[in-house]
Amino acid sequence: MSENQSSAASTVVRLSRYTKAEQDEILGDGDDPFGVAATGLTWLPKEEHFGIRRGDRLVAHAGLLRLPVAIGGAETDVVGVGGVAVAPDLQGQGLARLVVAAALDHARTMGPEHALLFCRPPLVPLYQRLGWHPLDKDVLVEQPESRLVAMPLRTMVTPLRDNAHWPSGPVRLRSLPM
Repeated sequence: MSENQSSAASTVVRLSRYTKAEQDEILGDGDDPFGVAATGLTWLPKEEHFGIRRGDRLVAHAGLLRLPVAIGGAETDVVGVGGVAVAPDLQGQGLARLVVAAALDHARTMGPEHALLFCRPPLVPLYQRLGWHPLDKDVLVEQPESRLVAMPLRTMVTPLRDNAHWPSGPVRLRSLPM
């Protein structure tokens, strides 16, 4: 099946919940399904969930969470995108593009001007093809015990509004990462 045929046959739905069992349905029940355990970070759960089902099986997911951020001297909010997952046997069929696009469509209704995500370096080209831009500077994120740490994953942003421009200056996520 070509990417277009596969994508056309897939409909993204808003999920009322997203459980560990559903994550396991997509990625398997391994200890580190997103490949980020080595960062040692504590992550926030997402509040909004979008998925793609094939029959009774959930095969893709993207989650959203509105978060406070300081950029330079300005305080604002971003929509954090995380938990993006596509079943390994269905990767390369455009499902990540579909589920992330649907999540971003909803993110545009949430108020912030930008969406932000953290990804492993091998995924940067995928997100660039989806319209995301890597940040050049380290991003500080909060962790338990009031610790601030530099995010070891690549931080990427995308505008949610026409003419939205990412400000210059140091970036601090004023919460745990998503």
